[in-house]
Amino acid sequence: MTADREEIARFEALAEEWWDPMGPMRPLHALNPVRLAWIRALACRHFGRDERQLRPLGGLAALDVGCGGGLLAEPLARLGALVVAIDPAAASIEVARRHAAEVGLAIDYRVATAADLADRGETFDLVCALEVIEHVDEPEALVADLARLTRRGGLLLLSTLNRTLASLLGGILAAEWLLGWLPPGTHDWRRFLRPSELARMLRTHGLQPVALTGVGWDAAHDRFVLVRQPSINYMLAAVRS
Repeated sequence: MTADREEIARFEALAEEWWDPMGPMRPLHALNPVRLAWIRALACRHFGRDERQLRPLGGLAALDVGCGGGLLAEPLARLGALVVAIDPAAASIEVARRHAAEVGLAIDYRVATAADLADRGETFDLVCALEVIEHVDEPEALVADLARLTRRGGLLLLSTLNRTLASLLGGILAAEWLLGWLPPGTHDWRRFLRPSELARMLRTHGLQPVALTGVGWDAAHDRFVLVRQPSINYMLAAVRS
């Protein structure tokens, strides 16, 4: 069991706020455009799909791990993927199911952990675990489960925060305490993983890292953008061999 019970309780308490773009999930709403564009481009290239199509991920089995209220699961479904989305926080899953019903999307939401599905032998073409690994007790155990969930030749996508002075100042001090983008205590800097540490875990469990990008804040345009240096937030893609 890699889910941290205190973390689950924290997100349970915020469940009704998932779809408020100006609430405590505001940073995730702001992150969504840049991370979705990156996921779409990588997935289309990897699976040989035409990115210009309306539903370029049509027919692909996708898993969203730590889905919360469905901020990633819903766009993946709109892109044509057959989406299973899991979260150990039951209140978040209830919110996600309700919102998907309101917008007419068929998503298989489950109260579950990655280990639950992996132990049942379920596998997927595309596995996403965004802003998740920094919230678990045993990150390498999660990576092992994600590897089991990714089909051979499949694509695993992760996003998290780097353990740097910049992330301590920008990702916690500024975001949580000065700007109020996140509730104080959302992150524990000691749990952040350097890209090299995460890449080592992936290789240990049969996954080959294929893409890394940093994500930074463009204050002039009030948005997140891809950047070369993964000094605070970053996204990492790996292929199951």
